[in-house]
Amino acid sequence: MQQRFAAAAARPSVLTDIALVVAASLLTDAAAQVSLGWPVPITFQTCAVLGTSAYLGARLGVAAQLLYLAQGAAGLPVFADGDRGYQWLTGVNALHPSGGYLWGFPLAALVTGLICDRWGRSFYVTVPAMLLGSVALYVPGLLWLKSSLDLTWYQTQDLGLRPFVLGDLCKIAAAAAAVDPAAPWGRWVARRPSG
Repeated sequence: MQQRFAAAAARPSVLTDIALVVAASLLTDAAAQVSLGWPVPITFQTCAVLGTSAYLGARLGVAAQLLYLAQGAAGLPVFADGDRGYQWLTGVNALHPSGGYLWGFPLAALVTGLICDRWGRSFYVTVPAMLLGSVALYVPGLLWLKSSLDLTWYQTQDLGLRPFVLGDLCKIAAAAAAVDPAAPWGRWVARRPSG
């Protein structure tokens, strides 16, 4: 009897976790559809990946990003510009130079989620967690880009890092504020006189 009660009590939690993982993967899907540029498109995916991982934690954040990769590998048009296919995730070739960034999503989710699981979800924790998560995302992304296009390190940074730094900092600040509404500028906006 107690085992049945324990199993019934666990079901809503498992169903909730599944719903959160699916929702986070769909948010990453949607964020990929606003993209600009080549070989590494500018998208809102880093905001979705880092924000959902800070909110959900490492276990669910990684699961969401692996589900996202599985959707794209299965042929759903969820990668940037509606791209799809397992080719984006296998082999390094010039046709898919941003595949390493895709593999960086679960790594970024792991790093960000672990830090937030351990130290909480305040703005002052999530910002450094997301910065370190970004490093975890960029390492495989830059290595894959360099190898696939046979670039020098300077060229790799010029194509795959420098154009994204300012935008990523803004996305991190926005995602951290979404996770912790008590972010510094949230309080500043609330203090401004109306009218």
